[in-house]
Amino acid sequence: MSVYDKLKELGISLPPVATPAAAYVPFVQTGNLVFLSGHVAKRDGKAWVGQLGKNMTTEEGKAAARAVAIDLMGTLHAAVGDLGKVKRIVKVMSLVNSTADFIEQHLVTNGASELLGEVFGERGKHARSAFGVAQIPTGACVEIELIAEV
Repeated sequence: MSVYDKLKELGISLPPVATPAAAYVPFVQTGNLVFLSGHVAKRDGKAWVGQLGKNMTTEEGKAAARAVAIDLMGTLHAAVGDLGKVKRIVKVMSLVNSTADFIEQHLVTNGASELLGEVFGERGKHARSAFGVAQIPTGACVEIELIAEV
């Protein structure tokens, strides 16, 4: 099954590339690697604001991370023209807006990792880091960046 068939089966439509909020570009390709800038979680077109351990649950954070993965795939599609060209999702780095005592950043980030694995299969298995941070731009609950090989 192609990546696009899997997306259709899951009822996912890829969004267009978001306009950068500051002085950066949404992606850079060097050689066979494509680096995607951090994407913040959005809900209804606006930043998905919240802090894990304060006013968001792990499950809500996981849903937000899944939403970020959809945005990342939209940007990756724009960067390479065809997600079928992706040989591997190499690395995901996740920043989770969380309180000092919240310790489930890795479970929040699973929302993105699990979807990438479901869509890309073996090619979607990746190295990963998940960090708890005091704040993310616009107050978003999650920000994720991605590196892919094409």
